[in-house]
Amino acid sequence: MNMQAINRIFTTVLMFLVLTGSWNCRENPDDLEQLAEWMSGSFSSTEQAARDSNFYDIRLEMVRIWPERDDGIWLYVEQAAAENLDRPYRQRVYRLSREEGGTLRSAVFTFENPLRFAGAWKMADPLPALSPDSLSERVGCHILLKKKDANAFTGSTTNRDCPSDLRGASYATSEVTITADEMISWDRGFDAEGNQVWGSLSGGYVFRKRE
Repeated sequence: MNMQAINRIFTTVLMFLVLTGSWNCRENPDDLEQLAEWMSGSFSSTEQAARDSNFYDIRLEMVRIWPERDDGIWLYVEQAAAENLDRPYRQRVYRLSREEGGTLRSAVFTFENPLRFAGAWKMADPLPALSPDSLSERVGCHILLKKKDANAFTGSTTNRDCPSDLRGASYATSEVTITADEMISWDRGFDAEGNQVWGSLSGGYVFRKRE
């Protein structure tokens, strides 16, 4: 095989990698770390609530935990109304991991008696009394994310896979967009016939990063 033929083959393979995204996956091995960095911090929907009375002033705290583990990147998540910060209404643990084809996965976990850990995000070592084997995964509620471009990750739950019985719901969906300075999260619940029974009708909560 002459050099001209080899060059043609190389060019063809290179174009295939670029078009399918495989080349980009190899060029961006740190996407998981970047996603974790963008998700970590203190967030607030204060600006959105001031503009639109359909949205509440919500505070969102996300911090990394268990840095010694090598089975993904773990985050502790705490969400509370601005006027009731000492009693968060949602406390979760997320595990970020990588799947094939450049897809990133954010699995969702709950734990017993979460209010005993309220404010743990302020600690240098959050959730020292917990470990993965004390968590319960919300099966089907994970979010699959892709890097949309250099400035954003986008993702969602899959079909009707995330069960929910809140306010008559049969399943829930979540859609997210994550950038360096904000996170947009649209959570909704639907009954068995596909009618929305809870969640915003006009779009997601816009959480601006405060620090």
